[in-house]
Amino acid sequence: MKKISLIWRIIIAIVLAVALGMAFPAMHEGFGKGFGRVFVTFNDIFSEYLNFIVPLIIIGFIAPSISKLGQGSGKLLGVATAVAYVSTILAGIFAFIVASNLLPTIIHPSAKDSIGEGARAALDVLLEVEIPPIMNIMTALLMAFVLGIGMAATNSNVMSSMFDELKKIVEKVINVTIIPLLPFHIFGIFYHMTYQGEVANVLQVFAIVFVLIIVLHWIMLTIQYSTAGAMSKRSPFGLIKTMLPAYFTAIGTQSSAASIPVTLQQARQTGASDRITGFTIPLFSTIHLSGSTITLVTCSIGVLLMNGLPVTLGMYLPFIFTLGVAMIAAPGVPGGAVVAAAGLLSQMLGFDETMVALMIALYMAQDSFGTATNVTGDGALAIIVDELSKRQRA
Repeated sequence: MKKISLIWRIIIAIVLAVALGMAFPAMHEGFGKGFGRVFVTFNDIFSEYLNFIVPLIIIGFIAPSISKLGQGSGKLLGVATAVAYVSTILAGIFAFIVASNLLPTIIHPSAKDSIGEGARAALDVLLEVEIPPIMNIMTALLMAFVLGIGMAATNSNVMSSMFDELKKIVEKVINVTIIPLLPFHIFGIFYHMTYQGEVANVLQVFAIVFVLIIVLHWIMLTIQYSTAGAMSKRSPFGLIKTMLPAYFTAIGTQSSAASIPVTLQQARQTGASDRITGFTIPLFSTIHLSGSTITLVTCSIGVLLMNGLPVTLGMYLPFIFTLGVAMIAAPGVPGGAVVAAAGLLSQMLGFDETMVALMIALYMAQDSFGTATNVTGDGALAIIVDELSKRQRA
């Protein structure tokens, strides 16, 4: 029997949560409330566990990735890394400008008292369990940088091997405990919102944000390929057409790493040199995340507006710049970027556990398209690096 993909499990969880959230209280208020309290308790424990894991994810993935970046080929590595980071940051700023101006005219705060007479009080947890993280997010980021740069500078094979093993352990934890439980976590959140009478507003926001993100993805790809086309004197739309097989491969696999063979093949067909594409495409698959950044920024603005919270450039610029680093070498599993970003959402944007769960659901609905945008944009960046390399040699 073919395994159901994560996105379909999440969709099924949302549909069931909405259906049961409406049916149970209508049939038996006491049973509906008791059923909901079980899942609210699960959500509370799962959120504590997720907060505990996030610093380990940051250290386990970023530290070894930085150590390997430092072992590359000098100037070319620096140029490629800078191009990827700038592209990711510009994508985040672009998404903020558009979403922060457009979404407030469409999305309005959810008000429990105005939803209708059926609105109910929040459900209480049955049991409170605290799982304090070993460190906060900024400490984990700084430690990852210090250790990664230190391993690169000292060529520490022992430490590098140890952190490679840590990365494998953390990835296993994600695949075995977090990803399988995500649909249940999202089920509980949507059941609770349906029980309270808030779900209609949330689903409306989902639809609006989904459409906006797809549009922003393609505008960003057009900007990237227009830049690459101008530098290489090639048609940007011809270049995009050449890279479409990589786009659709990434939609199917939901993994930048799994798409590397097709991305590499198509990038070479754009006219970029084999030397550059062979070096940059695997590198960009872990450090270039323009599509994922657009998704995270736009989704987070939607969630903030829905909860009546402020959205300002002052709070988002540090978030975007930090996000560009925190997602480096995000786990090669669907939704890895949003799991890695969960701590930043809480610490820098003030998200509570319900808002983080909504972010996960919103992000997962877009994950394959964000990955496809990352992968397709890698071809444009390979051309840009190739042209910069030629000019350095000239």
